[in-house]
Amino acid sequence: MSEKLDWMVARARAGKMSRREFIGRTTAMGVSAALASALFTKAAMAEPKKGGTIRVGLAGGESTNTLDPALAASVVPQVGNAQWGEQLVDMNPDGTIDFRIGEEVSSSPDSKVWTFKIRQGVTFSDGKPVTAEDVMATFKRHTDENAQSGALGIVKGITDMKAEGDKLTLTLDAPSADLPYLLTDYHLIIQPGGGYDNPNAGIGAGPYILETFEPGVRYVLQKNPNHWDPNMGHADTVEILSINDNTARTAALQSGQVHMMNRIDPKIAQLLAGAPGVEVRRAVGRGHYVFIMHVDKAPFDNNDLRTALKLAVKRDEMVEKVLGGLGSVGNDFPINAAYPLFDDTIPQRTYDAAAAKAAYDKSGHDGSPIILRTAPGAFPGAVDAANLFAASAKEAGIPLQIQLEPDDGYWTNVWNVQPFCASYWGGRPTQDQMYSTAYLSTAEWNDTKFKNAKFDELLMKARAELDDTKRKADYSEMAYIVRDEGGLILPMFNEFVAGIRAAEIGGWIDDPNAEMMNYRAPSKCWLV
Repeated sequence: MSEKLDWMVARARAGKMSRREFIGRTTAMGVSAALASALFTKAAMAEPKKGGTIRVGLAGGESTNTLDPALAASVVPQVGNAQWGEQLVDMNPDGTIDFRIGEEVSSSPDSKVWTFKIRQGVTFSDGKPVTAEDVMATFKRHTDENAQSGALGIVKGITDMKAEGDKLTLTLDAPSADLPYLLTDYHLIIQPGGGYDNPNAGIGAGPYILETFEPGVRYVLQKNPNHWDPNMGHADTVEILSINDNTARTAALQSGQVHMMNRIDPKIAQLLAGAPGVEVRRAVGRGHYVFIMHVDKAPFDNNDLRTALKLAVKRDEMVEKVLGGLGSVGNDFPINAAYPLFDDTIPQRTYDAAAAKAAYDKSGHDGSPIILRTAPGAFPGAVDAANLFAASAKEAGIPLQIQLEPDDGYWTNVWNVQPFCASYWGGRPTQDQMYSTAYLSTAEWNDTKFKNAKFDELLMKARAELDDTKRKADYSEMAYIVRDEGGLILPMFNEFVAGIRAAEIGGWIDDPNAEMMNYRAPSKCWLV
C-alpha cells in the first residue's frame, strides 16, 4: 500500500491529481478522510526545489557501453539514456500509461490499428522539433535485425507505419490490446531521424542534455531548459557514476559522495538502514535473477540435462541467504503474482536431489564439468548464488563448476554469448512484453535461444485475445512450456533495493517497474 500511496502523493505534488480524487483513492485504501486531506495539503505545498547537482552511484556500467538505446543491456546505460531521452509512452508506478512524446492514443475496435497523437512543442536537444516522422523512423530502425535491438521482438509485429501531421498510425499483424504497454520498452527512445545517421549521438528530447559520456566511468548531463515537462529535470546537473564494487558504492552513499545508489547488497540492507542520513528503499515488482542455458548448444540442447539442473536448485535457501529474504522463489518462468493474469496453480518446482540425479543420468552426460559463468555484477549476490547452486548440484551428483568473470565486459562478452551464465531481468509491465522480449523465437534478446513453434503460436493468440479468461489459459500453457522445455533457471524474484540520502533527496517513489524509479530517479527527484 505504501508504494501506491507514495505515487499518489507524488501525483498530487505534481498537480496531476485533484483533492477529490486523492481523498477518494486514499480512503478506499483504508486511510482516514482527515489524514488523507492532510496528506494532500502537505503534498500540494511541497514544491520540488530547483538547482544543484544530483550524483548517482550505480552498479551495471562497462567500458563497452554505448549511447545507442537499442543496445542498452545494463543499468548504467538504461538510467543514463532515460535522462537525455524520451519515449513515446512510459509506465507510471501504478501500472497505467504515462504519456510522453505521445499525448493521446486510440485504437480500432479490434485493437489492430493504433493511432498516437504526437505532443507538439517538444524539441530534441539540438533544437529540432520532434515529429511523427522521427517516432516512425525510430520504430523502423528497431525492427531492423541489423540494429540488434532488445525491442525487436516487440516491434516486429508492426506491419505498417504511417506519419501524417501530428498523428502516427501503427498497423499490427494481429490484434494487441497491450500495444501501448509494449511500447514503454526502455530501448525505444525517440531519436532524430530514428537514429539511423548516428544512433550513438546521445541526442534526445529528455529533461537533460548529455555533456560528457565516458563508458564505464560516468555520464554528466545538464538541465534541458526547453524540456516540455516541468515535473522532471529539477537539478541543474546530473552525474551518473559507474561504481560496480558493492563496498565502494555503499561507502560513496554513506559519505555523501553520491545522493542515491542502486542494488544494495541484501546482506547489509538492515545494517545500512541504520546508518546516519541513509534510507533504504524497497520496491516489490517483476524483477528476477536467473541462470540461463542456451538450448541450441551442447550439453544444454538436452532437455533431461536442463531438467536435472532445474531440480538441483535450493530456491528457498537462495532467497534467504542471497536476498536476505528480500524476494520470493521463482518457478523457471518469468512471471509472478505481480502480473494480473498469473496462474498460481502451476506447481512450484523444488529441490529434489534424487529426481535431479535421475534426470542427469538419463541425459547421458559424460561427467565433465558443466561451466556456469558469473560475475559480481551479474546481480547482487550472483557469486554466492552460483556457489550455492554448485553445492546443491554436487549433492545430486551433477558436476557444476563456477567460472568467475570480470564485471567489465560481462554484458558484451558473456551474457547472450556464453551458453550458461548468471543474468537478471527487470521484468516488463505485461506478460506479452516479457515473453516477446526474451522468449519469442525471433527476439534479438532471446538469451536462452529458445525456439518453440507452439509457444510462438500461443503468444500471438494471447496477444489478440480480449477475453481475460481465455488469455490467462494461453499464458498458463506458455508458462508450462518455458518451465518444462526452456533454458531458464529462475530461482528467485528480487525486490529493487536502493539507498538514498534521505535528508538531501526529495521526490523518491518506490516504483515496481524497474530499479531506480524505472530508471528516472535522477530526473524525477530533487535536492532538498
